[in-house]
Amino acid sequence: MIETAVRPAEVEQVIEHFDVLIVGAGISGIGAAHHLLEQRPEKSFVVLESQLGFGGTWRTHRYPGTRSDSDLYTYGYRFKPWTGAPIASKDEIVKYLAEVIEAEDLERYIRYQHTITAAEWSSDDRRWTLSVSRADTDQRVQFSANFLWMCQGYYRHAEGHTPTWEGMDRFKGPIVHPQSWPDDLNYVGKRVVVVGSGATAATLIPAMAPDCAHITMLQRSPTFFFIRPNTNEVADMLRELDVPEEWVHEIVRRKILLDFGALTQLALDYPDLAREELLRPIREILGDDYDIETHFNPHYQPWQQRIAIIPEGDLFEGIRSGQASVVTDEIECFTESGILLKSGATLEADIIITATGFDMNVLGDIGFVVDGVPLDFARTITYRGLMFTGVPNMAEVFGYFRASWTLRVDLIGDFVCRLLGHMEELGVSVVTPTLRDEDQDMTLLPWVDPADFNPGYLARMIDSLPRQGDRDPWRHASNYYEEREALPVADLDDGALRYV
Repeated sequence: MIETAVRPAEVEQVIEHFDVLIVGAGISGIGAAHHLLEQRPEKSFVVLESQLGFGGTWRTHRYPGTRSDSDLYTYGYRFKPWTGAPIASKDEIVKYLAEVIEAEDLERYIRYQHTITAAEWSSDDRRWTLSVSRADTDQRVQFSANFLWMCQGYYRHAEGHTPTWEGMDRFKGPIVHPQSWPDDLNYVGKRVVVVGSGATAATLIPAMAPDCAHITMLQRSPTFFFIRPNTNEVADMLRELDVPEEWVHEIVRRKILLDFGALTQLALDYPDLAREELLRPIREILGDDYDIETHFNPHYQPWQQRIAIIPEGDLFEGIRSGQASVVTDEIECFTESGILLKSGATLEADIIITATGFDMNVLGDIGFVVDGVPLDFARTITYRGLMFTGVPNMAEVFGYFRASWTLRVDLIGDFVCRLLGHMEELGVSVVTPTLRDEDQDMTLLPWVDPADFNPGYLARMIDSLPRQGDRDPWRHASNYYEEREALPVADLDDGALRYV
């Protein structure tokens, strides 16, 4: 691999070329790099990362208590045993990723502070050319690659989603989105209102509560949560028997997947029973006198939105202790000293935190061009939720909604490496998902069925996302239990992939 030297801007830059270019050095990109090294070691590759270091979401989020909202036995890679508590802090997850990078010497493949601004495919050259801005040298450079592996994640890291409310400019205290957490925010002894009730709110409230005068979760509507001990009895038992960690990891991983698969099916088949199972431990903590129906019984069905795990029920323990409280209402406007609610009540606050979610990006907000034509992603149809019609030599990692993201990182890693090997066997250099004659008249559906899964961030962007068909291989299954059987044996020669 030839390194590009830093030269004055007016001197033409050498374009570095690689077999595979991975976009992003978060958990997806690090996983992709591992699979390439393990399964296709003959391929040259590079990982371009816009941030100062690896970690992706775990580098972006710095708010108090940042942790996983799913267990690390399944959020962790299948090839790297997890040895800690099931729900892990940001620092523990970063340490885990650092161990993968060090063990496989991945650092030499990663270029930090490299932001891709444009990607152009040329059928004549049979390659992608990427325009890149280097923050470390304030320089514009180019890379080219035979294959793009998009591992950039699904939301914009630069800033989170904050609605606009009347009077926000009148509030005299700080208004903070967790995605842009200031290092010098002092909340000790302060009255804090957290707007939102998703995983982020449920994480930072118990972390902040002991130091605040009081902290209030203000929600427009309730959210489902899993309450679980932050231990795993099966893992503890196996370790007492001196079972190797690789076996512990795989056995516990399978048990968790079996249990969550059963719970997911219960939610689909018997939603009322699943609802009661989710609410029961909340009732046990907060007692019969607490208004569970108003504050913790959502209007939607279980699993129509992602469900975060609350380890040891810490959010609810904070509510029971009086350090935290929940208000279910809508915002009328901000005032100088807090928030006026539509009910007429007021919430006094020194600090307001808008834990109101994020904005999705579309292919990393990179300007894609295919043979001189700007790519309209919404006009494409997905191939198995990981490639797209009319877009050559590109795969994207988009994780699961109802299972850990990384489960799909591993499955897609296997698929892409198998596809690259298949192309070598065929002696071709280009693969493009293309509708077959029998697929031309199939019914087209949204990227995700809103009746099945409908969080706000997805609803806001659904018109910008690819469509899916009503049959394989044009469906976006987003179901680990289905894909773990289907992807490894997917027919690469069924006519849906056109090779040149």
